[in-house]
Amino acid sequence: MSTAGVLDRVWLTRCPVPTASGIAYRLGLLAEEFGNRGVAVTELGDGDPTLAHHHLDHGLPGLFREGGAVPALAARAAGAPTRLIGLTWIEERQVILVRRDSGITAPEHLAGRRAALPVHGPEPGAGVMRAMALQGFRGALALAGLGLDAVRFTDVPDARQGRSDWTVNGPLARPWTGIDALARGEVDAVYAKGPAALDHAARTGAVIGVDLDAYDDPACRVNNGTPRPITVHARTLDEHPWAVTLFLAQTLRAAAWAAEHRADVLRLLARDSSGSDTATAAAHRGDFHRHLAPDLSDTRLHLLDRHKEFLLSHGFLRQDFRLTDWVAPQPLRDAHASAAVR
Repeated sequence: MSTAGVLDRVWLTRCPVPTASGIAYRLGLLAEEFGNRGVAVTELGDGDPTLAHHHLDHGLPGLFREGGAVPALAARAAGAPTRLIGLTWIEERQVILVRRDSGITAPEHLAGRRAALPVHGPEPGAGVMRAMALQGFRGALALAGLGLDAVRFTDVPDARQGRSDWTVNGPLARPWTGIDALARGEVDAVYAKGPAALDHAARTGAVIGVDLDAYDDPACRVNNGTPRPITVHARTLDEHPWAVTLFLAQTLRAAAWAAEHRADVLRLLARDSSGSDTATAAAHRGDFHRHLAPDLSDTRLHLLDRHKEFLLSHGFLRQDFRLTDWVAPQPLRDAHASAAVR
């Protein structure tokens, strides 16, 4: 852990999804480069378990996080000392699941149907699954020119309740919240994403009614992981800016490696997501492996700002804040310069 003027350890925390930082960690790039400077690298889940909650509150100096936008935005809105240093956008098969005999095959067919809405669930991370579902249905309904009032939201239990094996930065809740309720006929549609959800859907006979990834407009897929923020504790950036640049430079190296190693990336993702190889390949299609590099483009920042406004309007954020005050673009510029020299 870092002390004033000294950095002897950095921490990495991430969600079980495709991330360049996770690949950089798995390949040993972070350990090698930070190790050359006498700095250890530890994944949050591999260290002191009492620190795991920092995946959500970001209160640990020396911490880098590449994970869901809902906790990152909520932490910043609550006053967490974080800076936004990058955004990634990796498609991970966002879908609306339905029963095979539902007749729901297009966004407009959702009108008047019962949509699964997870309850706020236990702390830590209360509300994350609920926010994802609301945003997922917003995206699907908007494709048909409809609003959230077009469906009948039906509360379903948060699948994390009563599960002693759940961790704040572990695989997303399995069983996926709402799929069992769909199989029992209690709801008509469930928002889901990723390999573990696809595996769960296959076991219950659920099918994809609306495939959000099939639509050209990325706005329909704005959600917890799209775009996905890379954040750092502000003290680390203030006292050790070189470390932030070094971290981002290794994510760029990992992204370049991933662009040439699709099969290897899929194997890493299956391991991290606890999904089957078949579901992992179905969730991450096409040339996703060529788009893992972070950026701070105007497009991604605009979509993140839209996500922030949505969360604020639905009560998931304590207060508003200016996105421009959160962004720290210089480390990524320096990382690109470093990668070019390398």
